[in-house]
Amino acid sequence: MQLLKYSIMVLIGSISYGTLSTMIKFGFMDGHSSGELVGSQYLVGWLIISVLFLFSFKYKVSWKSAGLLLITGMMSTFVGKAYAVSVSELPASIAVVFLFQFTWIGVLIESFLNKRRPDKNKLIAIFVLFIGTLLAGAIFGQPLSGLSLKGVLFGLLSALLFALYMYCNSQFAVGESSMKRLFFIATGAMLTAVFTTNPVTLVTNLVQTNLWYYGLLLGTFGVLVPFFFFAVSLPKVGVGLGTILCAAELPSAMVVSVIFLNEQVTSLQWFGMCLIIFGIALPEGIKHLPQFLPDRKKTLHEKRIS
Repeated sequence: MQLLKYSIMVLIGSISYGTLSTMIKFGFMDGHSSGELVGSQYLVGWLIISVLFLFSFKYKVSWKSAGLLLITGMMSTFVGKAYAVSVSELPASIAVVFLFQFTWIGVLIESFLNKRRPDKNKLIAIFVLFIGTLLAGAIFGQPLSGLSLKGVLFGLLSALLFALYMYCNSQFAVGESSMKRLFFIATGAMLTAVFTTNPVTLVTNLVQTNLWYYGLLLGTFGVLVPFFFFAVSLPKVGVGLGTILCAAELPSAMVVSVIFLNEQVTSLQWFGMCLIIFGIALPEGIKHLPQFLPDRKKTLHEKRIS
């Protein structure tokens, strides 16, 4: 039951991430740049977390733990930066397919570091997720010849960075309280986001335009919610299962875009989304399936008695 609880936490964080693409599109419609939106996301999200951290009254943390958690946060921002380059070079439906290679990369990292082959359930789940991602991303029918090498490489880099972020989050400073982990991860992400854009322009636009509104939405759903649930659950779930569960981000993004942007989704894409959900449930679902099936021996015994 504990693993199920923490798995649900990872799912909530992933679903929260899935809402960001729609919010960012609305931000573009209002004339904001990607740098402003990402910068406001991490700055406002960090401010919210800082207030919560101040009231936790648990400030003491070792320099080593703080440094490792700051690196973890930096990793999450670099994911967004690399993915933004990929999207600028490739069609969004193809870029997302490269990003979602983090599912098998995460399992590979876990397998390599633990010196143990991934179990059969995870391998099946990865295959199902891969097919589901291809369908949901509408990659079939897209012209694949002449794809930008830069876009492909940055798409794969974003996948690698996301898998590494998940690994760092599941392994670094796990003995610290969730609130401390949350604060220092968010601080690393904020510093990287703010100082890779123009901080003066960012703060000015936050004060003088409606950028604060997008910062509040993006900071809540793109920093506070996922960072909190990941900080609590990833050390318990591990990077392998964690990256598989994070595939919930794509179905979430599809559903939100249909509801708020009236985007058209084909039946093939819906089928792909269902495959992704099935793939997410596979690793743990297969393990616990016998609990919900009738005991065959008991059933045969009852038949003989009757």
